[in-house]
Amino acid sequence: MELLLSGLALVLAAAALAVAVLGRRRSGAGSDLPEDVPGLRAEVAALRAEAAGALRHLAVVRYDAFEEMGGRLSWSLALLDDGGDGVVLTSIRGRNEARTYAKSVAAWSSDQELSPEEGEAVAHARMARL
Repeated sequence: MELLLSGLALVLAAAALAVAVLGRRRSGAGSDLPEDVPGLRAEVAALRAEAAGALRHLAVVRYDAFEEMGGRLSWSLALLDDGGDGVVLTSIRGRNEARTYAKSVAAWSSDQELSPEEGEAVAHARMARL
């Protein structure tokens, strides 16, 4: 009896496999794959080009701008794209006030002089892209 059931299960499995293979051939499934590959490659290339302009390279440097201030409440933040274009934002916190600055960055450098902390933030952002 067990031998008969095993044989029957084997025949049914073979029949199911044959039906699946024949059904796939008739429906043409899989035949669109070669035509879709160039379209998918073009889509991936377009997404990569779009992402290149995104501000993806970020770095923050926190520091004490004044000796009497503790807690590293001042900071410089570099927000750059793949080409090193973007901005460096800096906030300097004093005892009675805080000042915020923005400096543009092109190709990993700035026309305006960067403070050591701002330069460090740009350098860290650049290293993060590798």
